[in-house]
Amino acid sequence: MAKHGLFVGLVTLDLIYLADAPPIANQKIVAQDTTIAAGGPATNAAIAFQQLGNSATLMGAIGSHPICHLIQSDLQSCGVQIVDLAPARTESPPVSSVVVTKSTGDRSVVSINAVRSQIDPDRISPDILDNIDVVLIDGHQMAIGAKLAKMADDRSIPVVIDAGSWKPGFETVLPWVDYAICSANFHPPTDQTVFEYLRSFGIPHMAITHGKNAIELPNHKINVPQVPVVDTLGAGDIFHGAFCHYILMCDFHTALSKAAQIAAYACQFFGTREWRKYQTYNNEAD
Repeated sequence: MAKHGLFVGLVTLDLIYLADAPPIANQKIVAQDTTIAAGGPATNAAIAFQQLGNSATLMGAIGSHPICHLIQSDLQSCGVQIVDLAPARTESPPVSSVVVTKSTGDRSVVSINAVRSQIDPDRISPDILDNIDVVLIDGHQMAIGAKLAKMADDRSIPVVIDAGSWKPGFETVLPWVDYAICSANFHPPTDQTVFEYLRSFGIPHMAITHGKNAIELPNHKINVPQVPVVDTLGAGDIFHGAFCHYILMCDFHTALSKAAQIAAYACQFFGTREWRKYQTYNNEAD
């Protein structure tokens, strides 16, 4: 039975290019392929969750700038519902320029995040969590995320954080988190290890991803699939969306392992959407 997820955070427009290498100073290069898509951690996670047979709602600041219709049409084509926290905003949404290196799949990104578009948590509708089974927060709308995390905790709805990097205010979200999945770039502002820091907030489940290397848990590691990589852009976001799908059906370790399989599969295609054309979801727990 399809589940409902709420994904909260950054919404961008991604301009993605495939090239032999990123340009150096004063160099012009010709891309071998290009694509345009809505982006951001919560955005790509929502699309992955939707792809796996669920219903995803994305909450973020989009606005009414002329290029916003590109974001909206992409999300609609993916079946993702939108809760726009700033529908009257006329400024350009964040735009990311991404160059993917053809030989390695590595990506170079120039972007502006949501720092300039922070939204007052009073914008949250009191019924936003009705029928929601899982909430993911990426930390780019921190005040919104903190309020929703507390609301979700009050309703016993599991809260997942995508902790790609430390962002001021994360400490206001962490007390309500059930699953903290961090990247190797997440460095808390203390002398504690990542696991010690997260444990101090009472978070019961935590993991650190290391790209193609094993996922690190406090007392265990989970190997990830080794595949021929075309593009790593959005792989971590897709991982989080898939995790939100599987954690509603199976245990933490199994959910991490299955999410890694989805993310690895996506890395075999250029851009953040192409993998969806060939992937069919498995809603079984094993």
